[in-house]
Amino acid sequence: MEKVIYLDNAATTRMYPEVLEAMLPYFTEDYGNPAAFYSFSNPAQKAVHEARETIAKFIGAKNEEIYFTGGGTESDNWAMKAAAEAYRNKGKHIITSTIEHHAVLHTCQWLEKQGYEVTYVNVDEDGIVKLEELEAAIRPDTILISIMAANNEIGTIQPLREIGEIAHKHGVLFHTDAVQAFAHIPLNVDEMNIDMLSASGHKIHGPKGIGVMYIRKGVKILSFMHGGAQERRRRAGTHNVPGIVGMGKAVEIASERMGQNGREIAGLRDYLIEEVLKKIPYARLNGHKTNRLPNNANFCFRFIEGEGMLILLDQAGICASSGSACTSGSLDPSHVLLAIGLPHEIAHGSLRLSLSEETTREDIDYTVDKLAGIIERLRSMSPLYEDFVKKNS
Repeated sequence: MEKVIYLDNAATTRMYPEVLEAMLPYFTEDYGNPAAFYSFSNPAQKAVHEARETIAKFIGAKNEEIYFTGGGTESDNWAMKAAAEAYRNKGKHIITSTIEHHAVLHTCQWLEKQGYEVTYVNVDEDGIVKLEELEAAIRPDTILISIMAANNEIGTIQPLREIGEIAHKHGVLFHTDAVQAFAHIPLNVDEMNIDMLSASGHKIHGPKGIGVMYIRKGVKILSFMHGGAQERRRRAGTHNVPGIVGMGKAVEIASERMGQNGREIAGLRDYLIEEVLKKIPYARLNGHKTNRLPNNANFCFRFIEGEGMLILLDQAGICASSGSACTSGSLDPSHVLLAIGLPHEIAHGSLRLSLSEETTREDIDYTVDKLAGIIERLRSMSPLYEDFVKKNS
């Protein structure tokens, strides 16, 4: 395969060379354990402190409110499970949405087995949480609202400030899974009334295996990992210093480039959407047309199955997905697409293309050209499409 076009940046991203360069010394030279007392560990301690400071400043938090984890899934689990346990004397009711990532949905299902009650709030046809329904779901025993900042499949951005205001008006904690939104759109925990926030390094051109959990000072949340006294006794385990440094560097780069990169990537995204809808009949854009992540485009194509489309795209050197990378082995249609009202037969023909600053207009043209041919080829083998054409000719 000579040409490879990577359009699955929502699944993971290529690490910036500057990030790798920043990490390397902490594998080979400054490899000391930052929890140790001898001076050899000072560089590692300093590096962890500086990364924490960079990340805190990026989202308007205090240094002591930033905790390092193993990734976004761990952060989501920690927020949901530890908050549920810490506030169970107040109540055992949690609110989330029908389109959350499975790191939240499966955690909610586990909590339901532990005796908690979960309300799953619906979204509109663009994937935006229905605020009236959200507020109406709050009860005296509600302890936590968890709504993602932006959807990992369709890219729709949620009204975080308004959700946070509703939560705080009723004395309820607000957690947001910001794994897809972090470093792609501006996030400020105070302005958006966020009590807990999850993020991950590998979605922002940082390393895999490192995540962040923001916990507002004063929030009573219990330890999730038990053992040592790391992370102010809230998250035990030896610090992943290279990973922490790498995530800090990725955030530093994002703070410098996010605005310009976001505008340029959004321009390419809009061009991609326009070309697909213009050149491929019976195509549908999923998610909000404008209020979406700058790098996300999600489509459904009638009369085809997504798996065949992905295989043929791969043969053409194009890396794409049909939705969340965490459910790529499932043959079931996306729960997100079903939640926004699509029927099963249309939801099965979904395609997510997610761009980065490395994506070019030539990449988009090549992809749309190949995609149009693939859709035509697959539809030519579809009896459903043949019947449709006959009925409408």
